[in-house]
Amino acid sequence: MKILIVEDDVLLANSLKELLEGQSYQVDTVYDGEMGAEYALLGIYDPLILDVMMPKLDGFQVASRVRARHFGTPILMLTAKSQLDDRIQGLDAGADYYLTKPFDSRELLACIHALLRRQGAQVDELTFGNTALDLSTSMLVCRDKQIRLYAKEFDIMRYLLQSGEKNLPKETILARVWGYDSDAVENHVEVYVGFLRKKLRSIGSNVHIQAARRLGYHLEVKQL
Repeated sequence: MKILIVEDDVLLANSLKELLEGQSYQVDTVYDGEMGAEYALLGIYDPLILDVMMPKLDGFQVASRVRARHFGTPILMLTAKSQLDDRIQGLDAGADYYLTKPFDSRELLACIHALLRRQGAQVDELTFGNTALDLSTSMLVCRDKQIRLYAKEFDIMRYLLQSGEKNLPKETILARVWGYDSDAVENHVEVYVGFLRKKLRSIGSNVHIQAARRLGYHLEVKQL
């Protein structure tokens, strides 16, 4: 899972990043609302953690921009403001949960787990056609055959399975798998998609990764 932290307190942001990475999450941090909105609107994050009082754009504005684009990304707001009107404003802006500073790290983790469960993000496997991806073992399984995926293969296959028949743009795959600031290019995606196609064929899968010109990739079930 990939988490975005938007928090202008650098020490707090880095502490949260360290905490979440210790829980095996991938974490990006930015320190102002304008950059936070830019990152959030990539649509590559599973939850967003937003501070309220930030330079350039506040957390309410960032959340509103995300919801205006019809993104259903879970949003957890962190703030020192505990007044009822402030909490209502945050929820009206699109936040799913409002956590008041100071907070216990266990409470933060519990909130994140709850948001991901609500989104259906925490499941044991993803399936399409006659094929499943075991999220705990990184095994691609078809009937009695299975094959292990390497880290980037696993991430790409997971995002494709989550998108199903909807096109997943190459730039989105690049940002989610290699990172927003990576030097990787679209050819990297094409190479790994080639690896996945071979592995799908090797286990007798009826799942095909279809390329759509200028739109990216989506999954189809083909007749064997």
